[in-house]
Amino acid sequence: MLKVLLAGGGTAGHVNPALAIAEIIKEHYPDAEFCFAGNPEKLEAKLVPEAGYSFEPIKVEGFQRKLNFQNIKRNIKAVWYLSRTGSRAKQIISDFKPDLVIGTGGYVSGPVVRKAAQMGIKTAIHEANAFAGVTTKLLSKNVDRIMLTVEDTKNLDPSVRKKSAVTGLPVRKAFKHISKSEARRRLGFADNEIVILSAGGSLGSRVLNENIARLLKWYQDSGARINHIHSYGTYSGYSDYIDKLEADGVKVRDNPRLIVRDYIDMPLCMAASDLVITRCGASTLTELESVGRGAILIPSPTVAENHQYYNGMVLQKAGAGFVYEEKELTETTIIDKVAQLTENPEKLERLSQNAAALFISDTSERIYNTLKPLIESGRDK
Repeated sequence: MLKVLLAGGGTAGHVNPALAIAEIIKEHYPDAEFCFAGNPEKLEAKLVPEAGYSFEPIKVEGFQRKLNFQNIKRNIKAVWYLSRTGSRAKQIISDFKPDLVIGTGGYVSGPVVRKAAQMGIKTAIHEANAFAGVTTKLLSKNVDRIMLTVEDTKNLDPSVRKKSAVTGLPVRKAFKHISKSEARRRLGFADNEIVILSAGGSLGSRVLNENIARLLKWYQDSGARINHIHSYGTYSGYSDYIDKLEADGVKVRDNPRLIVRDYIDMPLCMAASDLVITRCGASTLTELESVGRGAILIPSPTVAENHQYYNGMVLQKAGAGFVYEEKELTETTIIDKVAQLTENPEKLERLSQNAAALFISDTSERIYNTLKPLIESGRDK
């Protein structure tokens, strides 16, 4: 029986690719057994068991570069965890006895994949972002194969390119099974009107929420006939978002043109849209490509090595989106760009076509073909 150990986590952007890779392998090896190693205090501890896979905890924390009293305490804890990760990773590997170990990013994948390589087990990593993360850079010389989301992955040592393969990033099947017309029917929007979607991630984004509030006010004041779906996030600090909009004179409740909620059905809403305003997480951008939607992109400035900016620039260079860093935004930046695009439907359509052209439709096959030689050689031992 094939046994595969996956390690990755901290965010959904690391966990979901790991779950998707497991499903890809399972399609070819139905009796394969999987185990996931992750931080017991992070998102993977919830998502992995919910998906029906076994979960082995290993505590790893990243180091904080900005030094203050709180971060010094966190760094001391990180050193303590780091001193124990090698033995814990070895224990997980020795108990499970995998034929293949795959890392999908996040601090937790580092010690697990590194230890597996030291133990002579076949290893692979997947880099979701256009700017390789610290873990990918550290592991790249030790692993057998590196799977990349985009060809132009920044800052990856040229010496490891020969073992890299561009596979793309797996996308949930729900993004591929609903038409724009059907999605609009279900949401109550007309087929012949523009629909804009905006979201700042599951927790939400203060900057996006503020800019979208101004945009919704502009619709109302200018009489623009635009439908808009906005997800303001589940963070408790945004729970009064709709009340604040109403207090500012924006009619949200019982407004057939607006859907403003803390959480939305993203595949359904993206299918209904003509344009998306969002952050630049790798999964989100791949979803845009899979559906074929142009975007206004605002990268988060707080992520490691500013990788969201480089993710977004892949779409901008391809004519599929417009990137605005937070420091560039004025009170009218988003309004002006929305006005320009909605007055030019042909440009909106070109954005969508360019986004669709970026999508790697055979990602599952590419991932399997990359891993197959490792699986076969690992099982032959």
